[in-house]
Amino acid sequence: MKLFDSFDLGGLELSSRVVMAPLTRRRATNNNVPVNIMAEYYGQRASAGLIIAEGTSPSSNGTGYCNMPALCNKEQMNAWRPITKTVHDNGGKIFLQVMHTGRVGHVNNLPAGANLFGPSAIAQLGEVATYHYGKQKYSVPVSMSLEDIDIAVKEFSTCAQLAIKAGFDGIEIHGAHGYLPNQFMNESSNIREDLYGGSRSNRLRFLYRIIDACINAIGEKKVGLRVSPFSYADVAENPIELRQLYLELISHLNSKNLAYLHLSHMGDAFTEKFTLWKEIREMYNGVLMLCGDFTKEKAEEAIQKREADLISFGRDFIANPDLVDRFKNNWKLMKRDKEFWYTNSSRGYTDYDKYQQ
Repeated sequence: MKLFDSFDLGGLELSSRVVMAPLTRRRATNNNVPVNIMAEYYGQRASAGLIIAEGTSPSSNGTGYCNMPALCNKEQMNAWRPITKTVHDNGGKIFLQVMHTGRVGHVNNLPAGANLFGPSAIAQLGEVATYHYGKQKYSVPVSMSLEDIDIAVKEFSTCAQLAIKAGFDGIEIHGAHGYLPNQFMNESSNIREDLYGGSRSNRLRFLYRIIDACINAIGEKKVGLRVSPFSYADVAENPIELRQLYLELISHLNSKNLAYLHLSHMGDAFTEKFTLWKEIREMYNGVLMLCGDFTKEKAEEAIQKREADLISFGRDFIANPDLVDRFKNNWKLMKRDKEFWYTNSSRGYTDYDKYQQ
């Protein structure tokens, strides 16, 4: 097994095991519609074995960030089509990350009539940029009713169907980094006393329902899942309980046949992460993708040792649209300009050149 070997992802032939991780870039309109420059951006990076497009909301209630894209109506679906076509025309493959922000956001960023939802009425700590009022404290979310939960599950499955119609090869459920499914999983953000709170199985129930709904909508080999054990979203969690939660999740996932499981921020910098990564690799019987703190050399080592099947790179792809070629040829990597990560400009987005010999 080598990093630049092709890989069969459930019948989808990837040119290498190098994946472009989902990267929030916030170039969509204020109505959460993708724009033309996004086709150029993703097309430039089509040499990745697989692109996972940025977090995209399945619901008007899930657009907590300014200018994040959504996919919950025909206009948004049609706007995504040129993007997927450009990637495919350049020989690439592309999944869509389906991301509901839940309590991570501000009501000012939502369309009129939408609600900022969470499992419980507990606000995220910190501040978030808003359209009209600069940075504001995160809004206190509305605790979701059972009906709200049913609707949200349906929104995920509808988004999955729209993604396939828009030309995506599959979808990735974002169950990581403190967004809505992760909010249900964590005791610090979920104090419910019904079927969706309390025990580990109850706190995982919302995610399980989303997974099943998406599988039923588009098929298991078109559905991936991203989780992030011991990430910054878990700082208030009991580490022993958290480890057991993820092992219970992996046991459940073994009864599915997902496209892949994507472990985010799983470099070797923290003992808890490193140990759990090894446990999950031993336990999980499906395709495992790792992301976080990987250099080319560390990625090659992880693949050769069969510690992972795929490695995703995020920020290196920002300034290096030809990252795979740079890795293959040991060419120098360009430095990314953080000032333009979240603007509506082409600067720092599509103006990074490919390597010139």
